Amino acid sequence: RRLELQGKQEQADAIRTTILKEVPVPWPVFDEVRLRELLVKVLRERVPGGKPRAQLYEYATCYHEPVLALRLGDDSGYGTPRLYFAQRASLGRKHYSSYFAKNTKEVLQQCDRYGIEHRSPMNQTPLIAAAAAGNLPLVDALLARGANPEATDHLGQNALHWAMREAFLHTAFAQGPFAALYERIAPAALDVMAGGRLVRLERHISEYFLFQTLWVLFRPAFASSAFIGRGGFDSSAVLAAWKNLPASVLRAERKRRPHLSGVLARNETGRDYAYNRHLFKRIGHGWYQFNPALALRRRVRDSETWQPVYTALNLPLVRELADPGHWPLANALWAAGAGAALPPPIAWSQAEAPPAAPKENLIARAAGVIAGRDGKPMPKLPARDADADLQRLHPTPGGLLRRPSEAWGTPAAKRAEIERLRLEIEARQIARRESADE
Repeated sequence: RRLELQGKQEQADAIRTTILKEVPVPWPVFDEVRLRELLVKVLRERVPGGKPRAQLYEYATCYHEPVLALRLGDDSGYGTPRLYFAQRASLGRKHYSSYFAKNTKEVLQQCDRYGIEHRSPMNQTPLIAAAAAGNLPLVDALLARGANPEATDHLGQNALHWAMREAFLHTAFAQGPFAALYERIAPAALDVMAGGRLVRLERHISEYFLFQTLWVLFRPAFASSAFIGRGGFDSSAVLAAWKNLPASVLRAERKRRPHLSGVLARNETGRDYAYNRHLFKRIGHGWYQFNPALALRRRVRDSETWQPVYTALNLPLVRELADPGHWPLANALWAAGAGAALPPPIAWSQAEAPPAAPKENLIARAAGVIAGRDGKPMPKLPARDADADLQRLHPTPGGLLRRPSEAWGTPAAKRAEIERLRLEIEARQIARRESADE
């Protein structure tokens, strides 16, 4: 690892092959290439067989992709969407269940054989899996062996992001191992660049944790229909995620709305402020997205690159599994940052695309702001317009989506309503059980 950091990659590779005798992992890794291949086979070409569908469903539970789970149930009858949220804690952890064990011998033996940065079937490094499991002794052992905390999966998420996701979802994790994990795996600083200006976000400043938080919330937001009418993050969404975080990670005064709103406002593009870092773009009153002109420093072995923010977040792949109502926003973000259009989604036919958004559609207007067409202020829309935007896909408990029902009073509408009520009851039962366990 030290040789790699010094740029001596050939020597590091020679040690791995001749002395450590590391070998490739014997299992297929679910990276972006494999994911896209299976999406085409299952959702476009309709290739028969249960194994590809099972693999996609396991991916959906591991990476929390409710839209994919619903598509599998609707298109191929695989999986049970109403059990999806209950299965995230079991099937979603299937491929890194050994990382929850107190005995770390098995994992460390795999690291000796396949390398400290080998990938699990779900494209996690050992450190990512250990952080997601909240296994502090294993995290310490991996760091002592030279594990890289900045290694990411195919969605730009590192070990800290996986740990933050668990802390945002589970109170026991937030108030349990998260504080110690944060001290061990949070990078000391983030280097970003906007408009040719290099900015370092050090761990002690408010902008650092806010930036990491929006990084974690970015992808799940595109799978939620409740996000369609907004197109950005506001202080409410961030504060909800921070609700149970310990004071040792985030001081109480930083979890107050005035402070958070101030941090967002003073770092928005175009703001006349001496210490403006230009991290965010305001797309509406109190709504923000990452500045499309932003770039992040990335270090991969002996090389260093600057990646545009939406390339680092892998927005093209996020769009593949997003609620179709988010396509205008995803396209606008990518065009504003990369200067090019995204290709059509590979797993969705054009017939399944949502109808063209009317001019007053909130998400279309947010996309217009991001694309630079914000010369005029956006007048406040009546509530009924926002409601109309949400009629294509409706949220069910926990964020899972369903398609709009048939005309009210028909047998299809009655069946859909019964299923919705069943889902709601089951979700409440699961929530009560989780609360009792915590």
